[in-house]
Amino acid sequence: MNPVGGSPALTIFATPKAFRGHFDIIQRNAITSWIKLGVSVILMGDDAGGPEVAREFGIRHIGGIASFSSGAPRLDELFSKAENEVTSGLLCYVNADIMMTDDILRAAGRVAATSPMMMIGRRWDVNITEAWDFSGDWQARLRQFAYGTGKDCGAGAIDYFLFSRGLGRNLLPLALGRTRWDHYLVSNAYRRGATVYDATDAVLAVHQNHDYSHHPGGTRGVWGGEEAEHNRRQIGRSWRMMTLDDVRLRLTTTGVERNYGHIWRDVSFSWRHPSSFAQSIVRSIRGR
Repeated sequence: MNPVGGSPALTIFATPKAFRGHFDIIQRNAITSWIKLGVSVILMGDDAGGPEVAREFGIRHIGGIASFSSGAPRLDELFSKAENEVTSGLLCYVNADIMMTDDILRAAGRVAATSPMMMIGRRWDVNITEAWDFSGDWQARLRQFAYGTGKDCGAGAIDYFLFSRGLGRNLLPLALGRTRWDHYLVSNAYRRGATVYDATDAVLAVHQNHDYSHHPGGTRGVWGGEEAEHNRRQIGRSWRMMTLDDVRLRLTTTGVERNYGHIWRDVSFSWRHPSSFAQSIVRSIRGR
């Protein structure tokens, strides 16, 4: 049962990397933070340690996810299998290095009645090299640490996607964790008529900094390798890649506000793609 009154049923799913070295520490921190919120948690994928850690924490594990040569899971299969597993409530994909607080439960409760719906937000980058102390008021200490020492990332840094069931189906077969997959998800939600909320002001998402040793090509392989190029080819030119700057509604701690800054981006895009102009105007009026 969720500890925050009025919160909807929520399932967090993630696909962790191999539980080795620093990744073992930060992924355990992230998973523990989710479990402490009282939500359902599913680990997915076949990287080393995943099934064992799921058993250790008493949470579900789903293997057999189609993946690319580097081990990056296929976006469409990951999300569709999560949809198959979760029969009610909201779903939330979270990158396995992200620690969350009960902010996300309160925010989810405020947008749950909207359907279809997606809620996203920026992350805060912090340096954590040891197991987090979850005794006492661990959330207050995490907030203080993140806001005091962390860095608020840009509009393209989206590490969680909370959404109503159905939006996780019929996605492109992209390599998760490579370029553009996250911005594609935002664009896809709009294409399917969803109301999208930027919850940056209401939800703290703490990203624990790490290297890219999980990919054979390191940072260059993640952002410019074969799988990144695959994503570009799959998405093509017909999709507009959206970031938080494009989201038309902001969820704050006091209410919902319009983000009028997106209009200039809409106009710029529509100037280059005239056929989308009418849709941009309609969406701007609706605030969706």
